[in-house]
Amino acid sequence: MPPTPAPSPVPVEVLLPPGPAEWWQIVAALAPVAVLVAAAVGAFMAWQTLRQKAVADDRAEWWKRTQWALDRALDEDRDSKALGLAALDVLARSELARNEELELLDIAWESVNGAGEITGSGHHVSAELSGSAAVSQHRVQVTAARLRIRLDERLGRTTPPGTAALAKEAP
Repeated sequence: MPPTPAPSPVPVEVLLPPGPAEWWQIVAALAPVAVLVAAAVGAFMAWQTLRQKAVADDRAEWWKRTQWALDRALDEDRDSKALGLAALDVLARSELARNEELELLDIAWESVNGAGEITGSGHHVSAELSGSAAVSQHRVQVTAARLRIRLDERLGRTTPPGTAALAKEAP
C-alpha cells in the first residue's frame, strides 16, 4: 500500500491592527542599528585612545634620547660633545619634535662652547689648540653648525652664511 501523504498544516490567520505602528515598535525595530552604531563609536574611541597612547610613548622615548644627546653635547670632552650635537641634529629631524622642543635644542646648541665660538661671518674664535684638540674642536663647531641649520629650517629662520659655510666642511 502506498504511504499516505502527511497532512498539510492548517493555515494560520494573522490579524494586523489597522493604522501606524506604535512608537515603541519603531524603537524596537531600530534597536539592532543602535547597537551597531554604539559598537562602531566604541571601536573608534578605542582606536583613537591607542593611537594617542602610541604617540605619547613615541614622544617619551624621543625625549629620553634627547636627554642623552643633551648630556653628551654639554660634556667637557669634545668628542662626546660632537657626538651629542650630531645626535641632536638627527633628533631635530623627527616629527615628534614640536617647536617648543626645537627651541630647547636651540638654547642647548647656543650654550655649547663650540657653537659660541662661531661668529656670524664664519670665522672661528678659539684659542690656539694642539693638533688633536684642534681637530676635535673643529668637529664640535661643524656639528654645531649643522644642528643650527637643521633648527633654522624647522623653525623657519635664516641661517647666517658663515654657519652654512662651516656646516659644509668635513668634521
